[in-house]
Amino acid sequence: MKQMEVTIMGQSYLLGCPEGGEAALTKAVSRVDKEMCAIRDSGKIKARERIAVLAALNLAYSLTDGSNGAADPSAAAAGSAANLSAAASSASSTAADLGADSIPEIETLMKRLDEALAQDGQLL
Repeated sequence: MKQMEVTIMGQSYLLGCPEGGEAALTKAVSRVDKEMCAIRDSGKIKARERIAVLAALNLAYSLTDGSNGAADPSAAAAGSAANLSAAASSASSTAADLGADSIPEIETLMKRLDEALAQDGQLL
């Protein structure tokens, strides 16, 4: 496995990458970096961990929503609260789409996210 050094939001990371996967990893890193920078640049959120969680949720939501993440990251950052609210309100319909077996897992994940985000205010 090859290792690549990448930069996300000004911080360097050394990531493992399968042979031939460099372009895909570079594209993924670029999307994550743009999303995180857009959230940071909105000025409302300063904690790197919270920015990372919001970026991950926005990107995951764009994947589950059926879009390919083609949305402008700065628009996503400006509406990240709306995106998260929409994701939370549509969680039951998303769970229904996934099947009844997934509902407890999704509810558990949402509870863990709520707890983690509630504790985030204590990080500052």
